Amino acid sequence: MSAQTTVDREVATRVFAQEFNDASFSFTESDDEQAPVYLLLPTGAKANRVFITGTLTEKEDVGDDSEYWRGRVSDSTGTFFVYAGQYQPEAAAKLQDTETPTRIAVVGKPRTYERDDGSVSVSIRPEQITEIDQQARQKWTNLTAKRTAERLEKHASFLDTADDLAEGEAIAAYKYSKMAVDEYDSSLETYQRIVLEALEATGEIDEVGTISRESQDETSSSIDSDPSESGENSSPSDSGMGAAHEPFPDS
Repeated sequence: MSAQTTVDREVATRVFAQEFNDASFSFTESDDEQAPVYLLLPTGAKANRVFITGTLTEKEDVGDDSEYWRGRVSDSTGTFFVYAGQYQPEAAAKLQDTETPTRIAVVGKPRTYERDDGSVSVSIRPEQITEIDQQARQKWTNLTAKRTAERLEKHASFLDTADDLAEGEAIAAYKYSKMAVDEYDSSLETYQRIVLEALEATGEIDEVGTISRESQDETSSSIDSDPSESGENSSPSDSGMGAAHEPFPDS
């Protein structure tokens, strides 16, 4: 009997299109040829897999010798580009078959590409694509805003204390925040505004900027058990992505 090898998946990071497209630096953490590749987010976190939702507004087969599908997925902050070909047959078939416009959710790997002019474009190689309803879309927006706010809070803490930290302390506690400061000139105010607008749109913040008590009560338990960022080994199927209309019951 052959031994079975279990491959642990990286936790999928929730991210809005604005921040995703502002990210241009990718890296590995070892010299191993099979080492995972991470995208460095401007809010000071790494992402090997991402979890996004939006409206599929366009799709096109851009392949030459074989089918290679490109999809444009728009959220309230910008547009994600999703590419799927022969090595992602299920995702490619889903892109081909899905009508536009349709709300979809995507879990996949971020990829960077340097153009001839030196600029970097970022896209997603999807592992799974599913159609969702408006309720699931709002839930994703709500929790993605909260996750982004958590990253911003930690990143701001690093900026406030960076001068007082020894080099070893900074690397240990704020490794990716330090990398983000070194690699990006992005203004954190942009992402703070995105968070506030997202929470206002989902009713989490009222007109004077206070968090809705009703919304806190309704979302507190689901925040604690978010399968995309809980730290547990979860896959799209684990979080219910096979369902057509409520694919993320806990996310």
